[in-house]
Amino acid sequence: MPKGTMIIKHSIIALDQLVNAITGGWADETLSARAWRLRGRNNWWNFLRQAIDILFFFQPNHCSEAYHSEVERRQLPPEMRGG
Repeated sequence: MPKGTMIIKHSIIALDQLVNAITGGWADETLSARAWRLRGRNNWWNFLRQAIDILFFFQPNHCSEAYHSEVERRQLPPEMRGG
């Protein structure tokens, strides 16, 4: 992926994490991952998960993938993922 594209992608993810943190979520978690994690808690989180998945129609199971990426630490640089 070209460097300019990566900068834009990382900036969007950082903004997403900021919105999540401002609304009471964990600082290093995206809203998508949080929506998946809390989807069974109440109708709001399940609705938000569905809305995000529709918005990201080009990424099947977007919220689930975002959550599992967090759990498996795939979003970290390779040298920080551990072994």
